[in-house]
Amino acid sequence: MHTRNPGGAGELSTRYRWTICAMMFFATTINYMDRQTLGLLAPLMQADIGWSQVQYAQTVMMFTAAYAVGLMLFGRIADRVSTKLVYGGAMGLWSVAAMLHAAAMTVPGFGAVRGLLGFSEASNFPVALRTTAIWFPKKERALATGIWNMGATVGGVVAPAMIPVMALLWGWRVTFVVSGAVGFVWLAAWLLVYRSPSSHPRVAPDELAYISEDVDRVPDEQKIGWLSVLRYRETWAFAVGKFLTDPIWWFYLFWLPKWLNEANGIDMQHMGPPLIVIYVMACVGSVLGGWASSRLIARTQRVNYSRKLTMAVCALCVTPIALLSHFHTLWFAVLAVGLAAAAHQGWSANLVTTVSDVFPRRAVGTVIGMGGAMGMLGSFLFSGVIGETLQRTGQYWALFAIGALAYLVALAIMHLLMPRMTPVVLTGSTVDSGVRAPV
Repeated sequence: MHTRNPGGAGELSTRYRWTICAMMFFATTINYMDRQTLGLLAPLMQADIGWSQVQYAQTVMMFTAAYAVGLMLFGRIADRVSTKLVYGGAMGLWSVAAMLHAAAMTVPGFGAVRGLLGFSEASNFPVALRTTAIWFPKKERALATGIWNMGATVGGVVAPAMIPVMALLWGWRVTFVVSGAVGFVWLAAWLLVYRSPSSHPRVAPDELAYISEDVDRVPDEQKIGWLSVLRYRETWAFAVGKFLTDPIWWFYLFWLPKWLNEANGIDMQHMGPPLIVIYVMACVGSVLGGWASSRLIARTQRVNYSRKLTMAVCALCVTPIALLSHFHTLWFAVLAVGLAAAAHQGWSANLVTTVSDVFPRRAVGTVIGMGGAMGMLGSFLFSGVIGETLQRTGQYWALFAIGALAYLVALAIMHLLMPRMTPVVLTGSTVDSGVRAPV
């Protein structure tokens, strides 16, 4: 029997919410391993597929376009359907899509399976953020998000350590099958461990009270429509942040292996260490960014100040990549990109948490899905720019320079749209902040 220990989070008799956070961390790790496999295998697959820079960019664009559609759909589903079912079903679907890459024979074939993978993988972030809002009080959400979001960078570490070795031993087709099948292991565990906090036998009453301390005052049964949240600046602030900065992360994810190969002469056998360093740094940035803002909130009780100060520091840490063309030593360039990747992850942990800071739980999935779709629209457009730039010039410096400025511009616009991060009060299908007028 659980014993009740009243008081702060450090005195709770159970901590099962962190088990759920760990499950989301592993799901995110698998998610990023599956999507990164193509980028890692692209140099090896060149002889079989024979795609140009533009064709490779178009394949990436298929992923991002389908991902945008998936974000919109799964954002709505996350607010309406059981988290257990939607997360588990999506994991099964994207694992099958990852395995289907082994059957693709042509550039259009790869475009099709990348589209299916992108659509299904889009579920991870809106569902994970909705789950975070269900399982964590506001003061812990950035830290929890930073921890499970670290799975994106752990996937970035594990994939370059394992995928090239698997490909050299078994070939790229078997590598897609094996890496995709890992998702089914997670799916079995998820179906066993997940319940809602209020009905979970492993959650003590004091932990449930702690989780629910800032629960919405409006019943969850009243759902919110897309048009309702589009009327408000908070939605657009998040969407702008995603539109301007998501493309930079996707550039790292899909093009860093090609950058190492084409600009630095690194072959498949030696690509692992630089990528591992970059993504280990990104792991640290993800947790540190979430921890820093959570710590500031605990000390100051000022959510707006804490989130934006942390995001400003992250934005400044990205700027050294503007000078990447002046780094004539590979490892100095790798460290600069690693710092930028770490800053992006810290930025992202706080950016996505702003949604649950200002919107109640029942609208989080919808807003995350819409903002995420804007991020993928930006990524789609930037992928076209990347392909044309590299096809015409073969130079990466301009692309890194764009990445250096994107975060500062995004933060400035977000602050203009959402200067105070005033919580939005939702009633039924209408929205009324009680403080400021809609856009």
